[in-house]
Amino acid sequence: MTTTIITKRSWAHSLGTGAKFVILGVAAFLTLGPVVWTLVTALSPTDSVTQEVTVGFGAFADVFTKIPLWLYAWNSALVVMLVAAGQMLSAAMAGYVFAKFEFRSKKILFALILATMMVPLQVTIVPVFMLVRGMGLADTLLALIVPALPTAFGTFLMRQYFMGIPTELGEAAQLDGAGPWRTFFGVYLPLATPALAIVGILAFNYHWNEFFRPLIMTISDQNFTLPLGLVTLQGNLGTGSISTVLAGVILSMIPALLVFFFGQKPLREGLTAGVGK
Repeated sequence: MTTTIITKRSWAHSLGTGAKFVILGVAAFLTLGPVVWTLVTALSPTDSVTQEVTVGFGAFADVFTKIPLWLYAWNSALVVMLVAAGQMLSAAMAGYVFAKFEFRSKKILFALILATMMVPLQVTIVPVFMLVRGMGLADTLLALIVPALPTAFGTFLMRQYFMGIPTELGEAAQLDGAGPWRTFFGVYLPLATPALAIVGILAFNYHWNEFFRPLIMTISDQNFTLPLGLVTLQGNLGTGSISTVLAGVILSMIPALLVFFFGQKPLREGLTAGVGK
């Protein structure tokens, strides 16, 4: 009887493990399948005359000859670096104030900031564009940078993180003669590095792949970011090789993959920082 029960449990355990592998395999195929197909197609372009498939990096070289890829990449890098740095600083300062200071209408103001997360970008893009044009920043990279500096999610994340840091640390610094700015930059901000890494990585990945705002805010080719510049390759779908288009997509993915690869450790630390508290 005991042997039968153990056998049934082992069978149920094996069945559950097999089901997990099947589910994970299907999820991996659905996630990586399009990426693998894109890479294979980019590496095996079809000759437009002979219709022969050749394996190589010729499609990647064609990207640099058809569009000013380095210019678009530089525009994207400049925008995302300044936006990420600005969001990290603004979110840290706002989160610190909401976590460690008491002032009138604090909860109402914080609720209003969180409410902006529920407003779609398409709803606010027209008034934002009017403000940008009124400031004389239309069709410039600053039109993409300045409106993106404040972040509601980053403010919320930093507030929650600062609330987990003991207030006694700031009080001890104040007893040693430190002012509010020195307490923030010398005590609290270094302890919030994991949360800052999350804000920076998320800002980089989002704005590196952003398409809608650059489409509205910029007109000149010299101000195009990489996702917007790659759209000009779509003409090759009808008259040239689709491999060139997909090669441009692969090239645009590399910086985001590198940031995620090197930033996954602080990202993991930031996400699990409050587990042991």
